[in-house]
Amino acid sequence: MLIRMIKKEDYEATRAIYGQYIDTPITFEVELPSKEAWAERIEKILKDYPYLICEEDGKVIGYAYGHRHRERKAYDWNSELSVYVDKTAVAKGVGRALYTKLIELLEKQNVKTVYGVVTVPNAASEALHKSLGFRTVGVFENTGYKDGKWLDVAWFEKRIGDYEDVPPEFIPRWKL
Repeated sequence: MLIRMIKKEDYEATRAIYGQYIDTPITFEVELPSKEAWAERIEKILKDYPYLICEEDGKVIGYAYGHRHRERKAYDWNSELSVYVDKTAVAKGVGRALYTKLIELLEKQNVKTVYGVVTVPNAASEALHKSLGFRTVGVFENTGYKDGKWLDVAWFEKRIGDYEDVPPEFIPRWKL
């Protein structure tokens, strides 16, 4: 497995992986975004945060990225994480490898806390977060409606940096 920063030629492969989850409760989207909308999402994230892909034998088998947790300035030191793995590569350590590398990069950006948001129940994702040292900080009950049912979402949190009295500024990805 090779983990690296995404390139434009990877966009469609990541979109295809995401498409595997459209008909599941894992994402609350009900339609796969267009190629153009997908590219815009990736490029917006890349302005400040890492967007990683995992490839095996030249094929993209997963991706993960960090993004802004909340919009206010006081949240600069937080990042929400997302990870998606091709269904043919699930349970092979791809998610763990991507999250581990992503968190390493976010630490270098002076991020202090990372969050994972998981539709529950989702035993695999819940286990991944807990095994990486995340703790459950809350469950929003009946927070999303998809495929004829109400869904709960759990928030996971992990401290990855020290909380100094005056923290160093967040460093955008491109400045690393």
